[in-house]
Amino acid sequence: MIPLETAPYDWILALTSIAFVFSAFGNGANDVANSYATSVAARTLKMWHVGILAIITEFVGAVALGSRVTDTIKSGIIAPDRFMGKPGTFMLAMGCAEVGSAFWLMFATRRGWPVSTTQTVVGALVGVGFASQAEITWEWKSGSVSQIAASWGIAPAIACAFSALIFGLLKYTVLERKDSFKWAMRLIPLYLSFTGAILALFIVVEAPTAPSLEEFGAGKAVGIILGVLAGCLVVSYAFFMPYFHRRLVKEDARLRFYHLPLGPWLLKDNCPLYFPGSGEHFVINYYEDAYGETRAGQKDAEKKADAGKTTNTDIEQRATTSANSTPEIQPKKPIIGPHERFLQPVEDLSWFNPLKYWGWTKFILLQGVTRDVITHDSDLLRAIHARAHRYDDRVEHLWTYCQVVSAIMMSIAHGSNDVANAVGPWAGSYATYLSGSVNTESETPIWFLVIAGVLLGAGFWFYGYHIIRSLGNKITQMSPTRGFATELGAAITVLLASRLGLPVSTTQCLTGAATGVALMNYDLGAVNWRQLGYIFCGWVLTLPSAGLVAGLICLMALNTPHF
Repeated sequence: MIPLETAPYDWILALTSIAFVFSAFGNGANDVANSYATSVAARTLKMWHVGILAIITEFVGAVALGSRVTDTIKSGIIAPDRFMGKPGTFMLAMGCAEVGSAFWLMFATRRGWPVSTTQTVVGALVGVGFASQAEITWEWKSGSVSQIAASWGIAPAIACAFSALIFGLLKYTVLERKDSFKWAMRLIPLYLSFTGAILALFIVVEAPTAPSLEEFGAGKAVGIILGVLAGCLVVSYAFFMPYFHRRLVKEDARLRFYHLPLGPWLLKDNCPLYFPGSGEHFVINYYEDAYGETRAGQKDAEKKADAGKTTNTDIEQRATTSANSTPEIQPKKPIIGPHERFLQPVEDLSWFNPLKYWGWTKFILLQGVTRDVITHDSDLLRAIHARAHRYDDRVEHLWTYCQVVSAIMMSIAHGSNDVANAVGPWAGSYATYLSGSVNTESETPIWFLVIAGVLLGAGFWFYGYHIIRSLGNKITQMSPTRGFATELGAAITVLLASRLGLPVSTTQCLTGAATGVALMNYDLGAVNWRQLGYIFCGWVLTLPSAGLVAGLICLMALNTPHF
């Protein structure tokens, strides 16, 4: 039985629910893409691979690890005292905050701005606080507006430093050594194990249902790191190393990732392969765009040729050694997008023909994961990519596995932590509607998290390509090793910042980390500063824009003349 105090406001709950759908969808489209952008840009994963992974990882993170208690007044930004005794007004305020958040996330995603969903909902709540004359927390304290504004510069800078250190270590221990592939085969088990250990600690500490690091204890944390490290080393030598030897040393193009369970058996020449792959190349060119062009390394080759240190023959031989399975391909291959693939074959058919509807159905369902997000037809980006160093494709392939694991873990962490950004206002409005009084801390039903988890994955599937394009090769030339350093640097930054109580954004950490990796080319021209400025503008506009929309709607609703 719905209490009399809130029964007349079912329409507010209905509108809030609609806004929640768009807010969660926009959250998935904008924030989920952060976790996988470098994997797609580096050609480690394809968009449809990521689409499937995102749906699974976001759902698992939201439902299995998502917090069961949602603080509807996010981080104490506005005081709930203003709404006590007025449950209808509180429901209206939460609904307006959800609308403001949904509007900005959808708008920013369309513009290709990777923004913080946490800061978006905080901005919306600040706007609601102004409209309702509620007290807003401005002073420097945990979760305050001033700390969030400061994080625009702090978080990217820290992530930039960490990712630069990680990539620098990888660069001088493997990538730029005389026989880089030999050193890569020696050290890849250590890098795989270190990545697994760091990310295991990340999940244990960051899961909302887990105790704090202080409660957990430093001894247990160290035990987890060493235990996972040892376990990963065993798995690496038992399964990964035979797989790598068979694929990269013996150059077996039939091998696929699902052959990893064969382990030591792969070292035998007569080892039968179930479902062998097809194709001539045992490794792809990770620097090639959809046109078939490779820009990375061109500037280095030109400098050495001009200095008389390298002849054209040497350059050609190095390219062959780097990836003899990926010879130079004639440029300007046609790019087939979703329109050409699904709509053009049926455009002349009658609407009475079922194939017409089948073509449109495939276009609607698959257009978000069949777009080219790697290639950018821009002279500026061609020049930027040409200044990036190019490394052995065999070495790059080894780090694709580290990169995929780090991307999956970051996505799970995002689903568990950021699901409250979309669910919070909706859960507060729903709990208030059922109880008949203002409910600022509500027990979140599991079906809320299930719906949110599905919407997060769907948002990426249909709309996330905008952010993938902005955070990938549009900042610098990406590759698996660079993507690995970017994601791991961002993960470490989020972990440390959360322990120190500093509010940081996953989006901003990943952007700063990508910049740090780009700077390790030791060439400022290898960084797209224009794109970084464009992204920073989106960060600065997030709080005032979301707050303006939510505040204006709330102000008009609270002061609307009525009978």
